[in-house]
Amino acid sequence: MASAGVAVASLWTEVNRCGQNGDFTRALKALSKILQENKEDVTALHCKIVCHVQNGSFKEALNVMNTHSNAVLFEKAYCEYRLNRVESALKTIENAPEQTDKLKELYGQVLYRLERYDECKAVYTDLIRNSQDEYEEERKTNLAAVLAAMSQWEKAPVEDLGLPETTYELCYNSACSLIGQGLLAEAFNKLQEAEELCRNSLAEDSDVTEEDIESELAVIHSQMAYVMHLQGRTDEALQLYNQVIKLKPSDVGLLAVTANNIITINKDQNVFDSKKKVKLTSAEGVEYKLAKKQLQAIEFNKALLAMYTNQADQCRKLSSNLQSQNPGHPRPVLIQVAQLCREKQHGKAIELLQQFSEQHPESASGIKLTMAQLYLVQGHVTKACDVLRSIEELKHKPGIVSALVMLYSNEEDIDSAIDVFKQSIEHYQSTLPGSAIHLALVREAANFKLKYGRKKEAISDLEQLWKQNPKDVHTLAQLISAYSLVDTNKAKSLSKHLPSADTMSFNVDVDELESSHGATYVRKKAAKVAGENLPKEQGSAILIVIHIMFFFYNDYLF
Repeated sequence: MASAGVAVASLWTEVNRCGQNGDFTRALKALSKILQENKEDVTALHCKIVCHVQNGSFKEALNVMNTHSNAVLFEKAYCEYRLNRVESALKTIENAPEQTDKLKELYGQVLYRLERYDECKAVYTDLIRNSQDEYEEERKTNLAAVLAAMSQWEKAPVEDLGLPETTYELCYNSACSLIGQGLLAEAFNKLQEAEELCRNSLAEDSDVTEEDIESELAVIHSQMAYVMHLQGRTDEALQLYNQVIKLKPSDVGLLAVTANNIITINKDQNVFDSKKKVKLTSAEGVEYKLAKKQLQAIEFNKALLAMYTNQADQCRKLSSNLQSQNPGHPRPVLIQVAQLCREKQHGKAIELLQQFSEQHPESASGIKLTMAQLYLVQGHVTKACDVLRSIEELKHKPGIVSALVMLYSNEEDIDSAIDVFKQSIEHYQSTLPGSAIHLALVREAANFKLKYGRKKEAISDLEQLWKQNPKDVHTLAQLISAYSLVDTNKAKSLSKHLPSADTMSFNVDVDELESSHGATYVRKKAAKVAGENLPKEQGSAILIVIHIMFFFYNDYLF
């Protein structure tokens, strides 16, 4: 018994020495011998788990924990997290009898991976407030990453938590928050600050090479390219994206996003390059590195690339899969429609759009706009107008009103055009009476009615405008002209408000007068045919540019 005790003590000395030297494989051999003497030695089991974790052997560590009931919960949750069993890790943490500081740290990381940002922010805010150790900088960096993610993916207002920007990671995450707010110029300046901080920080280490520095800067440079991309500086963005790709960074997430954004610049050009780049978006482990919206955008772009490369069957397959995964999202349907249009199957495309708009009315606005466009391509102007007027949230917008009036006019359906004006004016009369948009629509309605000889119908519009601005001589003249056909006495009465001849200018352009809305006879110009100047092929679609990742520490717990 005494010799056995001496042997175990010697083995523990070996474990301690190997641990200090970082030789965890050799330490495991000594621990196995200790456990042969006592299978339930809690300390030995704990050390064995830690050695497996340090070696990256997370499955082996979990096997030890599952075999022995005395395993520590933190290590179990950590191994599950590193094996991307994030839901299991969450369950392990939440079922722990006591929430230790280390479990809280891991809880924050798990919540971040699950994109539960509000809860994650609360965890890190609490940890920073109640912790005093050497990991304060890592926690603040992670909190900054959470704020950036909320700004980018949830469009949440950025809360000022007083985080410093003393490191390049913190400065970078601050730039990401600015991007989420749409402050691109400020974000670019902040990224330049992050680049300088990174260079200065790494330059202090004599063992770090220029190649190491460029590798560390890759994520910052890719984010700079993303900002340039959003600013429309695509040539500069493409050059910087390609520089990052050439470095072959080990981060598969960074490579995937950078490659995706290059594809969006290539569009339907440089297809051979896009085919090479798309492979980088499917590397092993990408799904654990990116946010759901990033992964979704990549999949959308794969379907679009298949369309651009004339892989019709592949495009249909990918877009159908996307639709089944995202049944309420309009983009998969729009991709399928774009493919059908390339194949000149406009009828089928419209059926697909109609079906989606009926099943998902909450997402139908963009779908219906596309449907109206396709009807116009086929020359079905009235059907296009019916679709536009069915979009409740858009039908009173000036752009839609203008389009409807133009389309009805080209069809010589003046009554329907006037009805469009009437409904929109009534809408703004009840929601924004007297506003600029309300009065502008009244003005356009009056001019339109005068143009088509509907002077009697224009009177109420003109009276409303003149009351708003009694000094508007042009409107008064139009009003007198309109009344002269229906009530001469009223016309005479109103004419008293006209300025005297002495104050009026007589530099009259006869042609302009003849073509004005107040003229009785108008030289008619040939009306454009509906559908004229519309694109012949409705087969294009928008590729999605996506945000680069944030700096987030995952490995400071061990």
